[in-house]
Amino acid sequence: MPVLNERRYLQRAVETVLAQDVAGPIEVVLALAPSTDGTTELAQEIATSDARVRLVQNPAADIPVGLNLAIAASRFPTIVRVDAHSELSPDYTRRALATLDRTRAANVGGVMRADGRTPFQRAVARAYNSPVGLGGGAYHGGTVEGEAESAYLGVMRRAVLDEVGMFDDSIRRGEDWELNLRIRDAGYRVWFDPSLSVTYWPRESWQRLVRQFIATGTWRGELVRRYGRSNSVRFFAPPALVVATVLAVVVGVLQVTGVLTGWLSLAASIVYLPLIAYVLLVAAMAIGPSGGRGWRDKIWTAAVLPTMHLSWGLGFLIGVIRGAKDSVDTSRLGDRNTPLP
Repeated sequence: MPVLNERRYLQRAVETVLAQDVAGPIEVVLALAPSTDGTTELAQEIATSDARVRLVQNPAADIPVGLNLAIAASRFPTIVRVDAHSELSPDYTRRALATLDRTRAANVGGVMRADGRTPFQRAVARAYNSPVGLGGGAYHGGTVEGEAESAYLGVMRRAVLDEVGMFDDSIRRGEDWELNLRIRDAGYRVWFDPSLSVTYWPRESWQRLVRQFIATGTWRGELVRRYGRSNSVRFFAPPALVVATVLAVVVGVLQVTGVLTGWLSLAASIVYLPLIAYVLLVAAMAIGPSGGRGWRDKIWTAAVLPTMHLSWGLGFLIGVIRGAKDSVDTSRLGDRNTPLP
């Protein structure tokens, strides 16, 4: 478990791991990045109270670096990747191990079941759980078991990780997708099992959501630069939305200022059609049952969807044009003064 500024979630996340109903020994290896909200002190308390919890230092604070350090320090043949923002059901690992054996896969993952405590966080969770929000990847609500492009978190065979070379620590976001690409290229299966689900708690504020999605989109752009057609076509929808929005603004300004008139203005107005369709789609989700029960939930749903899509799309274009370089996800930083729920 890579950990950075997760004091609000760490205790519960570790408890759900330690409560796994498996017939065999387990350990939890926490890769601690330099936190500022008391996470490190809490992790030390947890490790002191339970010998199954072990700590490694991750001064680089990058997720793939932390994962590799934790895996290197681990002692068992199966690696269960977990997130400090996640909670496992008691039978998660047992079911995943059974699926590994049954399918002879190298990596097994299930559904990311996002949840929220506030109207904003619930709106983000609904977007995560909807095909409209994150593009319909299998682990965002899929129901059909089978081979998959990637796996959420993942329950992995250590021997395969040793063979393909662990996580690429030069990739700060999307490292799981890239690892699973190498696993599949090596001839192994990545498997999706919808009977497995993990509770995930999204970002708690608009600013952090924007920072997260810009960083994620930027690294997806970098992965497109590196791996081209190996990337799913769904990744190109958010940048297309950004381009359509910019074109619509330009055309609107030219029309208002009188530069475009007559049939030229009419022909240029076609750029509005994709945006009109998108606005109607967002409105339908926000107003309908999937938008939540109260009016605040519905308003946040209408705001969250374009926030996620435009932020991700902008990041994607940045990543494709100039590469991700040293871009990082700063949405976990600055939690010192945020009250605990």
